[in-house]
Parts: sequence; structure tokens; C-alpha cells
Amino acid sequence: MATIKDIANKLGISPGTVSKGLNGASDISEAMRQSVLDTAVELGYKPKNIQYGRKVCIMVENMNYDSIDQFGYEIISGFERAAARKSYEVTIVPTNLALQTKEQYDTFMLKNGYCGAFLLGFELHDDYVKQLDSTKVPTVLLDNFIADNKNVGYVGTDNYEGIKNALLHLKALGHEKIAFLNGTKNSMITSKRRDAFLQSMEYAELAANENLMAYGHFLEDCAQYHVDHFIENGATAILCASDLIASGVIKELNNRGLQVPKDISVIGYDDIPLAKYLTPALTTIRQNRTELGTSAFVLLDSLIHDIHISRIELRPEFIVRDSTGEAKRP
Repeated sequence: MATIKDIANKLGISPGTVSKGLNGASDISEAMRQSVLDTAVELGYKPKNIQYGRKVCIMVENMNYDSIDQFGYEIISGFERAAARKSYEVTIVPTNLALQTKEQYDTFMLKNGYCGAFLLGFELHDDYVKQLDSTKVPTVLLDNFIADNKNVGYVGTDNYEGIKNALLHLKALGHEKIAFLNGTKNSMITSKRRDAFLQSMEYAELAANENLMAYGHFLEDCAQYHVDHFIENGATAILCASDLIASGVIKELNNRGLQVPKDISVIGYDDIPLAKYLTPALTTIRQNRTELGTSAFVLLDSLIHDIHISRIELRPEFIVRDSTGEAKRP
């Protein structure tokens, strides 16, 4: 493991200047401090106060979390409660492209004294996700997986089990032409849910039709671009990759004079509080978001203490409400 002396030798400066740079002293320039931090990351330096520290962050991008109705709220609450039981200090860091391009992920973590992070809402093309292939910082991702780096773990819900149960439910109701409206294309979770849909259709002995599959966004308004196409291709049910998408689908169907579930059945994914208050109440695949947050902390704490768990995957629960019914016959 690199030492302060190693950093000093690399930069041709005194160990004292290195120490000032690492500890945020005010009597050295910002440029020198940044050089010290970058070199420390390059050499793999890890100070004792970070290695055995109790300061972690939750980085959030493209996810709402301010109120209980929003997807990220319970995940963050579960993480924070689990962290408090082990006396960790948790900071929420809203993240965007500008922050990610300003400085390297490992440098940001070292500069701010974080010993680990939980990343929410990131996509595969994000700069920080790309840098996780080689990070030395214990990091947990929700719904994204980095192979071959023992410092990074994944937490999520078993997509196959959830989608399989949804499709078997629809099959029992006589549905054969089932559409699937997915989330954002450049996200690992949408890829996993597409694979789960195809595998589950095969398991249920139903024929998947590319004309009944589409990518949207994890937002309500994406439904308007796909509902007509699904109807034209004979869909009797629409499975959605989130409850927000499903809410948009129900709205679009109502706008076209179609009734749910009399004319078309709709299923969501997540079971956010909105789901049971929709009209009709939404049949959905529940993710226990509090347990996701708790599991993320357990995984991060393990990584910080050199227990290299690859992934934790929770079981979903299929919740039947009023938005599914028997398939409409021609």
C-alpha cells in the first residue's frame, strides 16, 4: 500500500505538503492539493481514517427521493437507518454530469473523506460508472453490476421471478398477446427486465412478439408514444417496467375510450404508494425498497471490511389488484 512518502517522492515535494493536501489545509494552492489527491489515487493510497472510517455517501442521479411517494425515498431511509445502527455518518450527494466530469470518482471520494458509496439512478454510460471497473473505493450500485472488481457490489430484486409470476397470472386469465413497455434503453436494469420477459414468456409457453416490445423511459409520459402501436398489434395486456409507466399507460388507454381491465389489462413494477390509489388500483410487482436500502448498507459495510460480496438480490412479491382481468375475446 502506498504511503505519504511515496506520494511525496512521486511529486518531488515534502511529506508535509502531501499531508496538507490530503487533509485540506488552507496554506497550499488548490492546484497542488488536486495534484496530491490525484497522485494518491493513482498510487492506491488509503489513509487509516478512511480505511476504518464511518463516513459514507449516497450518490443520487436521475431519481426522486424527497417524499415517501417517490421511488428513492424508502431506499435511502432503509440505508440510513441501517447505517445509524453502526454509527456511520451518511451524506446524500446529488450528482450530475458536471460533477462527474469535474474530477475522478476515486479522487472525489478521497477528497471528501468517504470510505464508501451507494450509487442510485446511474446509467451505464455515466462517467462514474465507467470508472468503477478499476475503483479501489468500496461501492454498491442499485440495479447495475460491475464484473471483475472485488470493491464493487450490486443490490437489486430478482427480475425473472417477478416478471414470470406476472406473466403466469396473465396467462391464467387467458392473455396471449402481451406487450412489454420497458424503461430507458441504456440502462442495465432494462436489459435485465427484457431478458426476464423473454425467458418468462418462454417458460409460460407464450410467443414473444417484437412488435409488442418497446423501450420508453421510467416516466409516465413515455406511454403516449407506444400505446397505439400495441393496440394495433392486438395486445390484450401490457406489462410495464415501472408503476409510473403503467400509470401513463392507463391514462392513455382511458383517453382512447378503452377500459382497464375490461379491454386491456395493465401490470406495473415497483409498488410505489401511487399504485394502490390509481383507478383501477394497479396490479404490480413489489420491490421492498426499505429492504433494498438495508441490504445496500450491509453489502457496503462488508466491502469496507474486505468481505467481497458480489451481489445481493431480493425476492419480489406479486400484488394482484384491479387492473388485470380476463382477456377480451375477439
